[in-house]
Amino acid sequence: MWFSNFALAGSIKGKVNAAGAKNNANAVIYIEKISGKKFDPTKEPAVMDQKNFVYIPHVLPILRGTTVEFWNSDNVLHNVYGVQQRKTLFNWAMPFKGMKLKRKFDEVGQVVLLCNVHPEMEAWIVILENPYFAVSDKEGNYIINGVPPGTHTLKIWHKKLKGESQEVSVPETGEVFVNFEIK
Repeated sequence: MWFSNFALAGSIKGKVNAAGAKNNANAVIYIEKISGKKFDPTKEPAVMDQKNFVYIPHVLPILRGTTVEFWNSDNVLHNVYGVQQRKTLFNWAMPFKGMKLKRKFDEVGQVVLLCNVHPEMEAWIVILENPYFAVSDKEGNYIINGVPPGTHTLKIWHKKLKGESQEVSVPETGEVFVNFEIK
């Protein structure tokens, strides 16, 4: 048949309820592992911008091996200070508007980004083992498309709140719904 070369894949949709947070945004929902598969990072770098004294996006999930390009879109001195598991990865001054620096992330985990010049600035990079992840919006909605069929462990990460992992059976086509409560 003409469609026999298309890979079968489903979608995982759901909603996150972040108890005690100002909204339900910025939770990373992801599949823990896909056995027997290796995933190459995108060739184009992901972008973390410093604009109006805020890191944009606040949470940036990426696949292991991805390069992130850091931008300074403000006309002021910023500094990008990255820490993973209490270890300083980099500490760069970015004094000029339009300045860009790059770094590749090879270790799975979370990196907090700070700015020593503006202590209110904070963001997170979440490095994952596969490309099956999403970030919740303010209403808590998320969707992960193109998920291989089968039973997977779905996890959730938030900078302050915790939630339980859930087993999910993804169909060959169609959608499955999984909601999370994080506290």
